[in-house]
Amino acid sequence: MLVSTTEHLVGYEVTEVLGTSFGVVVRARGLGGDIMASLKGLVGGEVKQYTQMIEDARRQALDRLVQNAHKMGADAIVMMRFDSGDVGSNMSEIVAYGTAVKVVKKE
Repeated sequence: MLVSTTEHLVGYEVTEVLGTSFGVVVRARGLGGDIMASLKGLVGGEVKQYTQMIEDARRQALDRLVQNAHKMGADAIVMMRFDSGDVGSNMSEIVAYGTAVKVVKKE
């Protein structure tokens, strides 16, 4: 599955637009991470536990996006984006979304 943040795929032609595809992940922050974040807030610096959590969530959201597009019959996803937000006081939502399309290789 080709995934691109651009509208056009070099060497391919979009033959059909199938619609919006997405993958959603909601992750809860653990108490240990919150304590470490509070301490880092005092002295500054990267909160590596949160960085790893967000990186993992983005990968999982992207995997779910691809699975959804595949079920739609897509060969590619164009205009892929990530969005995020908070759910409650200790959860983060990561959404990967884009347009599922059928493509053919240009000759």
